[in-house]
Amino acid sequence: QVQLVESGGGLVQAGDSLRLSCAASGRTFSSNVMGWFRQTPGKEREFVAAISRSGARTNYADSVKGRFTISRDNAKNTVYLQMNSLKPEDTAVYYCAAREYINLVATTPQDYNYWGQGTQVTVSS
Repeated sequence: QVQLVESGGGLVQAGDSLRLSCAASGRTFSSNVMGWFRQTPGKEREFVAAISRSGARTNYADSVKGRFTISRDNAKNTVYLQMNSLKPEDTAVYYCAAREYINLVATTPQDYNYWGQGTQVTVSS
């Protein structure tokens, strides 16, 4: 079992930056692919970014490429999402997710086994 706890969300203005953190406990963190997703009311959960076990490979949604950076610190059991140049359309609940066994930076929610409770990010115009 893996427990994930997100933090770092908040209310910011367009153009600002935020860094989300996701602390993991339970099984060995370094054996999991980690991902970030986001969701707004009435919409499906949307892929944002993912990172391989070692951090050597990353994948981003086109909508955040060049603005967001995913990283991980396996010594601290934590994955980060640095979000720069935030836009109002980035407003959502952001979820951290962990994928076991397969070291592929998957982009669909169904590929992930564990989820955090989410953290709200609100970007005002």
